[in-house]
Order: sequence, then structure tokens, then C-alpha cells
Amino acid sequence: MTDDHRDFSFSTLSSIDPIDISLKNTDFESSLNSYSNIIPIEIVPINSDIKQPKQEKTILQDQFHNKIVTYQSRSMNKSSEASTKKVACFEPREQAMDMQNKNGTNELDKLAPEDMTSKEYYLDSTAHFAVHEELLKDEIRTKTFRNAIINNRHLFKDKIVLDIGCGVGIFSLFAAKAGAKMVIAVEKSNVIEYAKKIIRANRYDKVIKVIKGKIEDIELPEGIQQVDVIIAEWMGYSLYYDSIIQSVIYARDKYLKPDGVMFPDRATMYVVGIEDRDYKEDKVEWWSNVYGYNMSCLKNYVMREPLVDTVDKRQICTDHFPLKTIDLKTMTVDDINIDSKFRLSALRDDYIHAFVIYFVAEFTACSQRTVLNTAPGAGYTHWKQTVFYFPDYATIKRNETLEGTFCCKVNLENTKKLEFGIDFQFDGQLSSLQSKNQYFMKG
Repeated sequence: MTDDHRDFSFSTLSSIDPIDISLKNTDFESSLNSYSNIIPIEIVPINSDIKQPKQEKTILQDQFHNKIVTYQSRSMNKSSEASTKKVACFEPREQAMDMQNKNGTNELDKLAPEDMTSKEYYLDSTAHFAVHEELLKDEIRTKTFRNAIINNRHLFKDKIVLDIGCGVGIFSLFAAKAGAKMVIAVEKSNVIEYAKKIIRANRYDKVIKVIKGKIEDIELPEGIQQVDVIIAEWMGYSLYYDSIIQSVIYARDKYLKPDGVMFPDRATMYVVGIEDRDYKEDKVEWWSNVYGYNMSCLKNYVMREPLVDTVDKRQICTDHFPLKTIDLKTMTVDDINIDSKFRLSALRDDYIHAFVIYFVAEFTACSQRTVLNTAPGAGYTHWKQTVFYFPDYATIKRNETLEGTFCCKVNLENTKKLEFGIDFQFDGQLSSLQSKNQYFMKG
């Protein structure tokens, strides 16, 4: 273990072409000062010339997502690439703070972001600029949206655009630059106060109309009944964690013209098998002997928590299997949950310690194929990938197959609550294994 100390700071990513899926990984590291009662955005290892320690952990309270973040650089024979491990399942808040006064007005809504304290940020985490700094510095994410919009001006020229969950307004600015007649930017968080200033500073306040509130609760500007384009970054970790997909479906049904377009409008979730013995032993088996004491009872709890992690593509030892494709133009709320069989074929002789899921989002209305790829090796995004470890491991030979079922159940009242089930069976030349596993992500 190296005893080097490392400072956390924001950094600017190098330029990345988001459509090139052969991109090399670009890591960056972002952080905030701690607040007293709140808990921060994820930490991603910075891409710098400083020599990285072989293995270093720092556990931080996550002031924005109420999570525990574990920063870890792997010491693996196959990869010296640094990665971030984030516990995506955590204890739910025991009680919510009641900010409603007698007439139903939310006192939080009256505050400007710069006037908010740690207590208010706990309730409105996305109001803090650092959350949006991380998103904007995700160049694959931001440039993919920019290219999809700017390179398809014919879809935006003189059109009415609805931007759901606009944040600081970057996608609205892209749409206005592409020639939109009007952009309706909707955001429920107090960060919308920053968006207003940004839009005004860039002289698009006559084109972009800002509305605060949930899309289900607001009304469009007077005289506007329908829109031509809906822009929404609805995807979350594991595709659905903290997703606003149900709000996008609602807006599509209520406001989108029959011939309207959605950005993005299709997404596919994939599963793949990986070898990950070193980290699994450090994360799970470590509990067998903690300073000479047996704490194995915690293994089961550790195993049930999926990890949001940047996975080295060299760990992949099976082919990729598409679990489900959703079409935002036609799907309903009943289509959100996933229950799919899968079949993975080994690419080489190896061990399988975990399954990894990721998604690819598509902008099919574009004149050229435009995708947002979050697969291992496709370039760093803030979504990373999600890793599901299982208790044992499979020793698999090339071309042998592993079959199973994958299910994901989304709590539509709170999309920070996901339930997963992965059951599989394997009967190979060197080993046989049947396993049933339940996982949870809670917020």
C-alpha cells in the first residue's frame, strides 16, 4: 500500500469525438468541500502525470446522493488503469424534512442557489453547480448531444423545442443555436436560477423560455399546445437509476406532435461477463478476516450492492448480449421493467466473477448515425458501468456458454429504488454452477 496523499480538484477533459466508439478512456477527478449536514458528487480519478499509487482508498460522504463513495485504484495484473468504485446501494433516509408551510408553498423554491445551506442542498442536491460541472465535463455525453442537435439543423430550424430537466441550459442553448423558434426549458431544481442568468448572458433569452417545475405540473407558454422536438437526458446509472423516463413518456403523450422527434429516442441495455478476482477479493473476501476477526456475515450484504464502476475492457471475457431495447417514440410506462433471458459465449479461457451492464442510447432522427455509448472501453462517461458480483465464480473455456435471466424492477414513485435479479446456470468442461442473486439500489 502506497502512503501517497492525493488532492482532489476539478480538471478539464481533453477533446473527445463522442461518435467514435474506439475512443480511449479519459478520466478526470472532481470534488467539493464538505458540508456539515449533507452528504457529494462521485470522485473519478484524475488523468494526470502524477504517478498513481498501486492501491489507495478514500471513503467520502456523498453530499448530493446520500451515498458512500469509495475511491480505489486497482492493483491488477491485467490493468493499471485507475477506477472508481461507488456503492450504489445504501441506507435510505429515515425521514424527509418537511419544507411545506401552511398554504402549501415550498420555502425551498424561494431560495436562490447561492443562498442555499447544507440543509437545502440535502433536499435539492441538483441545485449545486458542481453536479452540473461534472455533467458538462463529461465530454462524450455533452458533445454527443451537441453534435446530434447542431449537425441536424433541419430538425430544429423554426421549430418549438421542449427541454425536460434542462439543468443549467446547455441543451437549450444548443437548440437555440441550431435555429429553434422557441425552446421551452423546464427544470424543477433551483439550479434553474443559474440557467436564467446563463441564457441571458448568452443573449438567448428571447428564444429560450424558462419554466420551473415538474413537467407533469407545469403549463406551456400561452398559445403553445404542442412541440416539434423533445430533448431529455433521461438515462441514469444502470439506465434507470434516478431516471426521468416516466416524465418523458408523459410529455411525449401530452405535448409532442405526431410527427415530432425525440433526442435521444432509443436505448439498449447490454450485459457482459468479466474477470475481476482482485477487486472482488478486496471488496468481498476481505470480510473473512478483519484484523483477525471473522466478519463474514457482511459478505452477503456487500454482494447485494451493485457497484457503479469504470470497467477495463480487458476484463471482458464474454460476448455482449442485448437485454432489452426501448423505443421512446412508442413505449409505455408498462414497458419500463426488464425481464429477459441472456446467453453469453466465452471469448477465451478465463473466470467469470461478475456481470456488467451498460447502455447505448441512439438519436435515430439524425441524418448520420449518432449514439451515446457507455460500454467498457468506449470512453469515459459519468454513467460508467454497473457491476454485479455473485458469490462463486465460473471457470469457463472459450466458446462455452452461460445462460440466465436478468430482471430489473423500477419503482416509478422513486427511480432511485431499483431491484435486480440475475439467475444463471453454467455447465462447462472444468466447472458447473447454478446461482440465483438479488440486488438492490436504493436512494
